[in-house]
Amino acid sequence: MNEKILVIEDEIQISANVQQILSLSDFNAITANNGLEGLRLAKTEKPDLICCDIMMPELDGYGVLTALRQDPLTESIPVIFLTAKADRDGLRQGMELGADDYLTKPFSPEELLKAIKVRLARIEKPTLIKQKYEQVHQQNANLKQQIEVNSQKLQESKHLAEICNEVLQKLLQDLGNPLSNINMAIYMLKKAQSDVERDRYLNILQQEYAREMLLLNEMKNLQTLLTPENAKIMQKFHLLNHSKQ
Repeated sequence: MNEKILVIEDEIQISANVQQILSLSDFNAITANNGLEGLRLAKTEKPDLICCDIMMPELDGYGVLTALRQDPLTESIPVIFLTAKADRDGLRQGMELGADDYLTKPFSPEELLKAIKVRLARIEKPTLIKQKYEQVHQQNANLKQQIEVNSQKLQESKHLAEICNEVLQKLLQDLGNPLSNINMAIYMLKKAQSDVERDRYLNILQQEYAREMLLLNEMKNLQTLLTPENAKIMQKFHLLNHSKQ
């Protein structure tokens, strides 16, 4: 448990009794013997709940509550009034100032602990809902980010496939040129009437064969060459004509 409870009570014995009850129930109890000291501790210690006497010298419980509700650091801290006189006007005044509950002296340990636990539970439920909301919100943000990353990777893969197809089409076209020349050289070689003509066409065949082998080797290296990074570099220096639509 270990919630921090501030007890503002000018009666030393009552303050000590309340502190002991809270400590035995695993609360972290701190005490102040007057309203001014209680305000100071409320700001510095930021307790989860305040139990405050009403009738105190210098600054009474109503003054403490008014100051608490006017300070952004303490305005949301639940306050339970401890009073020996629970008249209708006093109750109305405390509620109008923002008191969360009243306990009439003398009160039993059970009454004190029940009142405190009820108020703390009302704080805890919205806190848990907020934490759950923030958790779901963060999960959604992470999911959105992952979707964006996957979408980008998908676009890069699609773009790379288009570039690969472009390069492949160019290579197939380039392969066709040597084959056409080889076919023509073979035909002319059959028609050659002299050794000079035959040597000429044999030389053409050798050159076109070399071109064909070079293109085939380029095709073998295509998979290694065309990575997304290399494709971007090739486009940057206009080595590819492809552009994204």
